[in-house]
Amino acid sequence: MTQLHVTGSPSESELAAISEGLTAFNANDVGPSGRQPLAVLIRDDTGKIIGGMSGYTAWGWLFTQWLFVPETLRGQGMAGKLLEAAEAEASARGCLGAWIDTFNPQALKAYQRQGYAIFGELPDFPAGRSRFFLQKKLSPR
Repeated sequence: MTQLHVTGSPSESELAAISEGLTAFNANDVGPSGRQPLAVLIRDDTGKIIGGMSGYTAWGWLFTQWLFVPETLRGQGMAGKLLEAAEAEASARGCLGAWIDTFNPQALKAYQRQGYAIFGELPDFPAGRSRFFLQKKLSPR
């Protein structure tokens, strides 16, 4: 008999079962994703990582999962530089587009300055704010 089990602490093997099942389904449905990690790191003078962006490319798209600029570097166009570097690598990988989401008003403006356009909004996520989903066309090389 099939059972449902709710947990707030799934094991790595439990999460892997879900991931592997979905990956196999999607590969059969639309073809392999070609998923590859992509990161652009900001290092200080000692080489310590103090920020950057992390995401991946898959199915011809760049997804920026995390982007963090330390307070000392904000307001200097660093988010744009991170995205430019990631987009260049994504284009070299043959990507046609990029997408990112945010609920931070300053980040939203920075991404729009970088050429990203809103394609969706989730109001009250978190409460009192909206989460915006943005995309940008890339030119594959």
